[in-house]
Amino acid sequence: MPQNEQPGSEFDAATAVRRAEGGGLVADLRPGWDVGDGVLNGGYLLAVVARAAVLDSPHPHPVALSAGYLRATRSGPATLTVTPGRAGRTLAHAHVVLAGGEGPCLSVQTTTATLGADEPLHAVPPPDAAPVEDCLPAAGQAGAPVAVPDVGIRHRVETRLDPATAGWTAGRPSGEPVVRGWVRLADGRDPDPFALITFADSLPPTMWAMGVIGWAPTVQLQVLVRALPAPGWCLVEARAGEVAGGWLDEDYRIWDSTGRLVAQSRQLARAPR
Repeated sequence: MPQNEQPGSEFDAATAVRRAEGGGLVADLRPGWDVGDGVLNGGYLLAVVARAAVLDSPHPHPVALSAGYLRATRSGPATLTVTPGRAGRTLAHAHVVLAGGEGPCLSVQTTTATLGADEPLHAVPPPDAAPVEDCLPAAGQAGAPVAVPDVGIRHRVETRLDPATAGWTAGRPSGEPVVRGWVRLADGRDPDPFALITFADSLPPTMWAMGVIGWAPTVQLQVLVRALPAPGWCLVEARAGEVAGGWLDEDYRIWDSTGRLVAQSRQLARAPR
């Protein structure tokens, strides 16, 4: 069993990459990891790519990924083409293309390395957030004035929204594009670098906090994995810097259960209409 997998994990099965008879890499993109209308979540797809990147790398962990999303991707068989780049003692580079039935879907520049447990020399502390038990479930809020769409990713990544940034669910948008919440894999699996990559695109779009509800498709996503996370819930904060001209940016920071920053991401997305 690969070192990052845990027995019985739905996440591991859904992101698995295997060798085909001809020597290439293939994956079965699973339904249920969607953001609506069968379109798969960008973080989930990037975790599949990360699996391919480490398969032949001398290093076990994905630490930097820069992905261009070429088309909306749905479940089904997929191929992954890995073009190795320069590799050394501390890191290795590769380019990975994920293609589905309609053609290439993601083009990703990847860097792999070995993450350690060194203490940071400087770190931004996590924001004040309500404890998990005082937060709101992101799916199934019966009777809420504004219901979060009941999409597949909400049942795969358990999400608890901080009331301080979830006023929009009660019809009271803050006007500030910030969403904060606790996340964990719904199958009970402890977080690892692959889960962090999925978490880096898991919260509702930040414009929802402004009362603008709709799909915000990812165009480009960069993820940095900074450390191996401790078991338990991760705290995620997403913040947009500017929304203009039909585009928005989102910056994510992810802290583990000990309060350590373990991942960051930045994405460019189309703004909800």
